[in-house]
Amino acid sequence: MDQKVKSDIDIAQAAEMIKMKDMVEKLQLHEEEWEPYGHYKAKISLSVLERLKNQKEGKVILVTAINPTPAGEGKSTVTVGLGQALNKINKKAMIALREPSLGPTMGLKGGAAGGGYSQVVPMEDINLHFTGDIHAITTAHNALAAMLDNHVHRGNELKVDVRRVTWKRVLDMNDRALRQVVVGLGGPLQGVPRESGFDITVASEIMAILCLATSLKDLKARLAKMVVAYTADEEPITAKDLKAEGALTLLLKEAIKPNLVQTLENTPAIIHGGPFANIAHGCNSVIATKMASKLADFVVTEAGFGADLGAEKFLDIKTRAGNIDPSLVVIVATIRALKMHGGVPKDQLKEENVEAMKNGLANLEKHVETIRNFGLPHVVAINRFIHDSEEEITTLTSWCEQKGINVELADVWAQGGQGGKALAERVIHEIDHGERNFQYTYEIDSSIEEKINRIAKNIYGAKGVDFSPQAKKQMAIFEKNGWGDFPVCMAKTQYSLTDDPTRLGRPEDFTITVRELKPSVGAGFIVALTGNVMTMPGLPKEPAAMKMDVDENGKALGLF
Repeated sequence: MDQKVKSDIDIAQAAEMIKMKDMVEKLQLHEEEWEPYGHYKAKISLSVLERLKNQKEGKVILVTAINPTPAGEGKSTVTVGLGQALNKINKKAMIALREPSLGPTMGLKGGAAGGGYSQVVPMEDINLHFTGDIHAITTAHNALAAMLDNHVHRGNELKVDVRRVTWKRVLDMNDRALRQVVVGLGGPLQGVPRESGFDITVASEIMAILCLATSLKDLKARLAKMVVAYTADEEPITAKDLKAEGALTLLLKEAIKPNLVQTLENTPAIIHGGPFANIAHGCNSVIATKMASKLADFVVTEAGFGADLGAEKFLDIKTRAGNIDPSLVVIVATIRALKMHGGVPKDQLKEENVEAMKNGLANLEKHVETIRNFGLPHVVAINRFIHDSEEEITTLTSWCEQKGINVELADVWAQGGQGGKALAERVIHEIDHGERNFQYTYEIDSSIEEKINRIAKNIYGAKGVDFSPQAKKQMAIFEKNGWGDFPVCMAKTQYSLTDDPTRLGRPEDFTITVRELKPSVGAGFIVALTGNVMTMPGLPKEPAAMKMDVDENGKALGLF
């Protein structure tokens, strides 16, 4: 079978992996600093950070993209391919990725282990239960929900207003039937009836906290601050009030340890944490990125969806929380996606259409402007697909060069690290010679309203923001409660720069509507909900799960 038409799982299952004991030796980890999870996965102890605290940190390279489309951008594929390519040009590089959620794996989006010859392995494990981190977060979140309902049932000493309970339950699966539920039915012995619902686990504040915590002590302190409900007088009730933070930390003591795996070319990869970027902050854990930067000279990491979501949150939220100093941003673009932004339907993307691609370039240009406004060196990576024509590639490359945009073709899906060497060399050159003056989108002590306005105008290109009466009231309450100095995490569609997923390209003359705000006090940010972003997705008409199976020997089938 031709290499280019092999499925991802066929390629992954043919990989020659090295055993973890050899990988940790390569990274110079001490025997007590790692725990094997089978032959090809391991947990790394947080004591590594303490041992290497005085060691100089490696360069952090962020991979982001244009607004995604159903055509796919391959951000994780480029992240893996670039990490492999850096090692091919004799640079000591590691990769830091998020863990895939079972919801989109079983649904529509697919996994998050890269693709083709730029994958992390064992991909079946990574895309399914992995080391159980997400299950631990599910359990901790639901334990807190159970403790809250039990408190109400047992006399309600804290005077919880059951109409003002904000802590739902979670499940790591797309299940629209659970979005709105009633709990506590069945009489006095079954609890106090109230309306509630389920979110997907990766939308849990505990996921965000795990990814922003810098130590076990910090994790516990953040968990204690989580607001779960309010009194009738709208006074916040926290996990600490329920005396829950100790148990939650206990449930997460293994999940906070980063997971070590490898790529198809045996480049070390840390995969840890998995918040969505449209409803959360969309980055892997601070601990994983910091640890990789201590163990390698270059860390290639990614942030979910386009630069308007994941990259903005990485740069405005994660770098603040983890004291991370990014060196460069790679902006992934595909000709297929640019054609969709230029008006081509998904079923016609294999056909050459230079004019449509030109029409879609406005979307790429906006994301380049965004990264320039952050003051960071950047390179556009054209993630090559097999149906891209030479004229389309030449046109895109020429357009970038005319605009003064650094650009390289990356053929990492088909060729692995070899296909990313030119990109790796350009990245190193720009880190060494590019102009850099990193700055945030907003000052941390500005008002919540000002922060949201700056994100909407500077990052999305909006003319302004409309706040619902509820959002205005919430802003006043949050400021009164002392939450005004938090960064803002925008919950917005990934498909458009606007809050309307149908408006592709680079829309103009639009406003962003903020309908509701949610405090994630433990995570340390305010979530601003726009549009119709769902915190519990649903399955498509034909879920990817319908094609999955396992043979009599336990070998996974149909997993991408």
